[in-house]
Amino acid sequence: METHEYNNGDLAVIWMPKKCIHSTMCVKLLPKVYNPKDRPWIKVENATTQELIDQIEQCPSGALSYKFNTEK
Repeated sequence: METHEYNNGDLAVIWMPKKCIHSTMCVKLLPKVYNPKDRPWIKVENATTQELIDQIEQCPSGALSYKFNTEK
């Protein structure tokens, strides 16, 4: 499945467009991060890591997920 990653250094936000049901939950909760009219439409630098996690965990379709970046 096609995925896009947006990284803020601590966290990678993963978006799977085909899973998205366009509930607009992301836009409503964090409009400073998610703007469908912009390119890229996700600007992770506009929120804290915790704000991103809190919003992603409310995504009803699971189109948004995240993973922590770890140094090896």
